[in-house]
Amino acid sequence: MKLRIKGNSIRLRLLRSEVEEFAEGGSISDETRFGANALRYTLAMSKDAESIVGKFDSNEITVFIPEKTARDWTTNDSVGFEIEQPTGPNESLTIIVEKDFVCIDRPNDPDRDDAFPNPNVIC
Repeated sequence: MKLRIKGNSIRLRLLRSEVEEFAEGGSISDETRFGANALRYTLAMSKDAESIVGKFDSNEITVFIPEKTARDWTTNDSVGFEIEQPTGPNESLTIIVEKDFVCIDRPNDPDRDDAFPNPNVIC
């Protein structure tokens, strides 16, 4: 799972095997280590969540997706989700979760074999 952060925006991109793992286990996590410390990021299905929501606690970013929405996403051709989560007065966090596509201009990309077919490629 890839994590991209820019300003008040986070994006999680999952390869095919990661979408399968998420569908089977209900969550998927990864981390970036800084010596003894780590930034962990998790995508989790939630029976309680009414909408997609993110939280940050104890060096972990967790994005919760309502279980029905998550199960539908893992079995259809939908690319993903983008939501705005209010974080304060006149502030919000953009949360994007999407399937990771084959990179068109990097044929040697190590994730190529596990990425989803790119809809921008005409075969």
